[in-house]
Amino acid sequence: MAVRDWLSVISRQLSERLNGKTYLFIAHLTKNHLMQITLSLKKTIEQSANDYFEKSKKLRRKVDGCKEIIAKFQAQLATLEKKQKLEEERVSVEKPKRTLDWYEKFRWFRTSEGLLCIGGRDATTNEVVIKKHTDPNDVVFHTEMSGSPFFVLKTEGKTPNEASLQEAADATATFSRAWKLDLPSAEVFSVNPSQVSKQAPSGEYMSKGSFMITGKRTNHRATVNCATGSLDGKIMSGPVSAISANCKDYFVIKQGKGKPSDCAKKIAKKLGADVDDVLRTLPAGGCEIEARP
Repeated sequence: MAVRDWLSVISRQLSERLNGKTYLFIAHLTKNHLMQITLSLKKTIEQSANDYFEKSKKLRRKVDGCKEIIAKFQAQLATLEKKQKLEEERVSVEKPKRTLDWYEKFRWFRTSEGLLCIGGRDATTNEVVIKKHTDPNDVVFHTEMSGSPFFVLKTEGKTPNEASLQEAADATATFSRAWKLDLPSAEVFSVNPSQVSKQAPSGEYMSKGSFMITGKRTNHRATVNCATGSLDGKIMSGPVSAISANCKDYFVIKQGKGKPSDCAKKIAKKLGADVDDVLRTLPAGGCEIEARP
């Protein structure tokens, strides 16, 4: 406070004392802070100033003590966070890598009757699926759309039921360009492995991942639909009927504008799976998780 302010206080103190009052209340505005002071008229200015000085020392000691406590807790928190990070890194390092089954490098799922169905992810895996993993009694599925995967229903020498055939057809449609084009269905056909060949007509060339189909085809009206679940710790995606029949916990995926990575993160968290393992099973294109009743 300026000298003239103190002179004003002294003047008011004398005046109030003459009027029989015992306390003087002073409000002083400093920048953005309003300071209120109560002075006893029974004491001198020096005595009141000394009282406030002693109070300020006590408050300063309390503030310093609070700062020390805060600093102590911040240090403890930093130590705990560091320990937690080290523990997470240790668990991550120690977590054994699961050995992948041969079919997990492809698109795959188990039909509702338990048959394995595999499909190509790209031109290279299309080649591998047909050339190396197709047996004479299997059923091959494809669409006329460019960029369509080949799917193979592994019959294991059995005659697949209609549900398995339909699920294999639906998977072929779901993982084709129909998903990106937001189409609800697609025309899919199936043939015997003997009808699939790399033998191109004279003067033509079969590009990688493409095959010549000859003979009679069986047509299927396939529906684009997808679900993702965990079967024995393995993440698989396929038709809803197949996934729901095999997986206790699963998520229905629908076409949409959402990022596949966002869907994968949510699914991975719920299933306790690796995000990349989930992401690689999802259809190529935008998707969303459908709320289950």
